[in-house]
Amino acid sequence: MVTPPTPEPSTGSTERRQFLGLLPLPERRYLADALRTETVGGVLLLIAAATALVWANAWPAAYHSVLDYTVGPSGPLHLHLPLEVWATDGLLTLFFFVAGIELKREFVAGELRTPSAALLPVVAAVCGVALPALLFNAVNSGAGGHRAGWAIPTATDIAFALGVLAVVSTHLPSALRAFLLTLAVVDDLIAILIIAVFYSSGIVPWALVASLAGLVLFWHLHRHGVHGWYLFVPLALAIWALMHESGVHPTVSGVAMGLALRCHREGDEQYSPGEHIEHLARPLSAGVAVPLFALFAAGVTISPSVLREVFTQAMPLGIVLGLLVGKTAGIFGGTWLTARWTRAELNPRLRWADLFAVSVLAGIGFTVSLLISDLAFPDAPALADRAKAAVLTGSLLCAVVATVLLKLRNRHYRQLCDDEAEDDNENENDNEDNGQDEGRADTAG
Repeated sequence: MVTPPTPEPSTGSTERRQFLGLLPLPERRYLADALRTETVGGVLLLIAAATALVWANAWPAAYHSVLDYTVGPSGPLHLHLPLEVWATDGLLTLFFFVAGIELKREFVAGELRTPSAALLPVVAAVCGVALPALLFNAVNSGAGGHRAGWAIPTATDIAFALGVLAVVSTHLPSALRAFLLTLAVVDDLIAILIIAVFYSSGIVPWALVASLAGLVLFWHLHRHGVHGWYLFVPLALAIWALMHESGVHPTVSGVAMGLALRCHREGDEQYSPGEHIEHLARPLSAGVAVPLFALFAAGVTISPSVLREVFTQAMPLGIVLGLLVGKTAGIFGGTWLTARWTRAELNPRLRWADLFAVSVLAGIGFTVSLLISDLAFPDAPALADRAKAAVLTGSLLCAVVATVLLKLRNRHYRQLCDDEAEDDNENENDNEDNGQDEGRADTAG
């Protein structure tokens, strides 16, 4: 059981807010359900990435022939696309749709609903994006640098991180997992803003206006209680196709539709519409869309010469340093400084070293980093492949270092998880006792 916040020693009545304290039972249950799906998806993601690497290095001609195979309807929307593009523009839209719902829920019911609780993860996410970008630009400021890839090391991949935790059997208390999830949600929002602003080109006004009109219709129908997948799925596909034609990256439409859903409960609802749709869409995103994207995106040539280039050329080295050093220093430093400034008190059963280990784990930037690698170098596939090799290398280094740090405290984490499970059982027993008491009172009445 977690000790309650300690009052300030000298200045009287103000209590210091506790950081990474025990979450309320409903939030822990939601978190456990969400992370269970993400963990399974993370393991599938690891398998897909490993399969892509083996396939691309053992049978490169077959791998690239599959990537270049084109399918889809021809016509004014130009949807006759290679499978690689369908994976990047189509499958990841579902990933960002779920991210949009997560973000909306965090704003109305999660850690981001109050400014005081939101400040730490938001600052951590912003610093975790800014410092890798600055570090990348510093490394690439000289001759031979490629500043177009500045956004590649800025992303956090929650599914990959949880997959690593599952593979190495490392326990992690719910408060640290919640911080990691909230951090990743804010990180996804920043990533989609970066993609929309910096990696959109050749805007087609009529398609953009039509897509925005579709989003307004989507929001209007949802808010007025209209139901039926047979109505919303075709509308969502039309919004996506128009956004794709507009020149804005189509994953932006996924986030916009996720944010349009209502995520607060009304009346006697057990789940809000957003929560219900997220429950249906998350397994498809984590278990199908993201692993398939990894299968099509992670197949890069790995050889001694490629690995040597990763650590000797400015662009890939900037990505590795951005993920391993920039993300860690940005997230940990931003959180520590904000906690000191706001006088937030760390949960006494945790240490700042625990947050440092989670910050290293957040340096895994697999999915969105691979996406931005393609967007940053659309006319230079060799540079994109070198960037992807750097993403894989940096993410692997973050996974190894985080695993070592978390393993050192795993016995303590297991005890915290056991205490949380005991607290859950006590709350469930109390609820059952209260229900029985109410039943007896009704009978007596």
